[in-house]
Amino acid sequence: MLKQEYMKNYEALSFVWFSSIYPIGIGMLLKLPKLINEIIENRQWTFDWAKFMGVGLPSLGVLSISILIFTPAGENIIPFVPEIMYSGNSTIQTMAGVVFGFILLDSVKK
Repeated sequence: MLKQEYMKNYEALSFVWFSSIYPIGIGMLLKLPKLINEIIENRQWTFDWAKFMGVGLPSLGVLSISILIFTPAGENIIPFVPEIMYSGNSTIQTMAGVVFGFILLDSVKK
């Protein structure tokens, strides 16, 4: 009975959102101690655009595709997405999220 109720009320998009956003937070937490040390130093803030555009945006693209598949706009791109990027294989999403979170804070320099 409970399993049938679960099957009726399950929303895959909420799980996909969480599984995409959570690794970004983990990546940011991995970079946070060094960022705090950089904040303590009195230097000018800069942003490393090359690192962000070369590593950060592609990893954000991988995360976006994994979310876009479950939206009405993404139904047309399913044939073009490699099977390894579907939400059933969360390793790619997790790695891309951790990399994006880390690079997001690593691009901010002081």
